[in-house]
Amino acid sequence: MAKKSVKKTKAVKKAKKALKNAAKKISVKSPAKPKFTGPAKIEMNDVHKAFGSKHVLNGVNLKVHKGESLVVIGGSGSGKSVLLKNIIGIMSPDKGSIKVDTKETSRLSTSERNHIMYKFGYLFQGGALFDSLSIWENIAFGLIQAKGMNRKDAKEIAIQKLRSVGMDANVGELYPSELSGGMQKRVSLARAIAVNPEIIFFDEPTTGLDPIMADVINDLIVERSKELGATTITITHDMASARKIADRIAMIYGGKIIWEGDKSDIDHSGNPFVEQFIHGRAHGPIEIKLQDH
Repeated sequence: MAKKSVKKTKAVKKAKKALKNAAKKISVKSPAKPKFTGPAKIEMNDVHKAFGSKHVLNGVNLKVHKGESLVVIGGSGSGKSVLLKNIIGIMSPDKGSIKVDTKETSRLSTSERNHIMYKFGYLFQGGALFDSLSIWENIAFGLIQAKGMNRKDAKEIAIQKLRSVGMDANVGELYPSELSGGMQKRVSLARAIAVNPEIIFFDEPTTGLDPIMADVINDLIVERSKELGATTITITHDMASARKIADRIAMIYGGKIIWEGDKSDIDHSGNPFVEQFIHGRAHGPIEIKLQDH
């Protein structure tokens, strides 16, 4: 009886060991989440901006680290674009601090501001291509006008950037009106990365695009940004785009950042405002004001 018990115990142990070894072989480790440390590349502290009696930014606090991709979500008129324009200096905050590479930028002189601007690339919401310039001239605009590069060298870089967004060199001789919306968006991306910027802003990069082209643009944004090692801020209401582009997501509402976290946490944020927004629900704490006719 004792021998049978010993044999049974050994068999159980052997079976457990076999299962453990099998589990090791088939288990897949989850990729480690990127950790962004050190001084913030961009830092906003208690930033306010009003237009008359309308307070658009009402105490924004935000940090973005080097190489990080932050996506800011929020409804129309929530202050997303105003936030970007204050960082880049198109607008000045009424109150608060904005730092780029630990340097205060909210009260810079024109020459100091111009120097800081070399760090930035910007993909505008509507593309903002110049109708009277060829595609390559649009892409090379910053190289020629801001950096004083000669047209021959600037054109070579423009064609190189055009190819990096999946377009042929001969497209460089065309004009914006000859391109589809998706092609114009890719040209806008090529222009945004033409000067190899340290920081890139993407303002509603997929607006007006069909779902397939939107995903193409999302992929290009991720690939080109990682290639440059750039710090990026994207503003969007497109959750598919946010999930694709972001390392971290923040939501702005009422002029403040009301939630921020890793993109993997967005679906269980525990924040009713975030829940309503990401699921596109008409009813919830976010009030939609409709005008009576």
